[in-house]
Amino acid sequence: MLFSSFINLFANPLALVLIVFGVMFGIVFGALPGLTTVAGISMMLPVTYVLTKEAGLSMLTAIYIGGTSGGLVSAILLNMPGTPASIATCFDGRPMALKGEAGKALGIGIFASFFGTIFSIAAMVVISKPLAALTIKFGPWEYFGVTLFALTLIASLAGKSMIKGLLSALFGMMFATVGLAPIDSAKRFTFDTLELTSGFALLPVLVGLYAVSEVLETVIEEHKDATMTEYRLKGLGFGWNDIKDQIGNLVRSAVVGLGIGVLPGIGGSTSNLIAYSVAKNSSKHPEKFGTGIVDGIIASETSNNASIGGAMIPLLTLGIPGDGVTAILLGGFMLHGLTPGPLLFQTNADTVYAIYAAMILSSAVMAIVMFTGLRGFVKILKIPSYILLPVIIVLCGIGSYALNYRVFDIFSLLLFGIMGYVMKKVSVPLPPFILGFILAKDFETNLRRGLQYANGNTMEIFSHPIAILFIALAVFSIVRAVIKGVKNRSGTAA
Repeated sequence: MLFSSFINLFANPLALVLIVFGVMFGIVFGALPGLTTVAGISMMLPVTYVLTKEAGLSMLTAIYIGGTSGGLVSAILLNMPGTPASIATCFDGRPMALKGEAGKALGIGIFASFFGTIFSIAAMVVISKPLAALTIKFGPWEYFGVTLFALTLIASLAGKSMIKGLLSALFGMMFATVGLAPIDSAKRFTFDTLELTSGFALLPVLVGLYAVSEVLETVIEEHKDATMTEYRLKGLGFGWNDIKDQIGNLVRSAVVGLGIGVLPGIGGSTSNLIAYSVAKNSSKHPEKFGTGIVDGIIASETSNNASIGGAMIPLLTLGIPGDGVTAILLGGFMLHGLTPGPLLFQTNADTVYAIYAAMILSSAVMAIVMFTGLRGFVKILKIPSYILLPVIIVLCGIGSYALNYRVFDIFSLLLFGIMGYVMKKVSVPLPPFILGFILAKDFETNLRRGLQYANGNTMEIFSHPIAILFIALAVFSIVRAVIKGVKNRSGTAA
């Protein structure tokens, strides 16, 4: 049936044009700091009303793939993640660009994005139902265990000082508590201010910490104007020698992205950080991470694109959105009279396989478009800072305001921009802050739900083997980090 879906797709010129348009539209929204894939899909959702269900949904999934992949461009060239899913790409992508290897970093990132997307689509086609059957068994305690384990990976992102890394993560969790509490909606740290009742949105926090702080750093420290960095670029930017030792990293990161994507509510913004941490912990040279190596880019870009197929699995098989983008896609399905769930494969199997075919084609189009534009992307480094920086600030402001149409989000953007700059100056790492901010709500929500279901009995968690497995992994991760820290101090003292 998948083969016949491909034939039907190529026989429909309009569907092909919409897929190409969707990919390019998504790449633009993903690459520009402050604009998001969710915003792009939301903008184009009404357009699908006049299209057939296959053509409309194909365009939306093409925007999803293009948007997730496009985030690597600004992450590598400007140290500004275009999307939350590209946070970890900054860690090694920007150092490579500063060393004159922007083309290589982009080329490897595009290849990793393509591999991760194809891997997840293949998994989606083959193992959708078994994976969905497993995730439906996840309750509050299981999600609590997953988030607890993810939080222990802060040790891998803490940099040279574990104390500063933990403080950064705690600050992130602290800012996440501002607003209405989950479950009971109690006001916390709002200071009787209406704007603070909604808390701080992820986009202004992320863009402020990375994009605005980078602009401030460039303006204040003129010698750090990296927009004039020399670069080298040949062919696709990379060769076989650059990736021949990365097969294990590619597969491992794809599996991590797929697994995280399947879990509703977590998504690519977490999977890239977790995959980066796992790659660093599994590496023979973890000290090189953050200095500009391909391992980090591959881990981040493979996992965030693999989460695309992962997030689509619960959407198609259970009708449960895996992240913000698939929540909009759910609306797209319903707009065309389709109800995602187990019966979708029986009543509209042709539409499901048409989406599979469109996603595979969109992945290929994404790779072709981005490799074709490689030289144009790299030339961004040659734009003078007095032109580039104001444009970036304006785009960040527009993106933050357009999120909820609140001027407060623009002030939040500036606040976290200044905070990010100060944190860099005192050598406090930013990644733990972001991880803590993202996971804090899920951590608290699932802990409180679990305790409610158990009537306050904390021992109830021991009747959930999946939760205990993740908690055991969290304990192992902490012990491992402590042992490694002791060894490093002993080595330094010697």
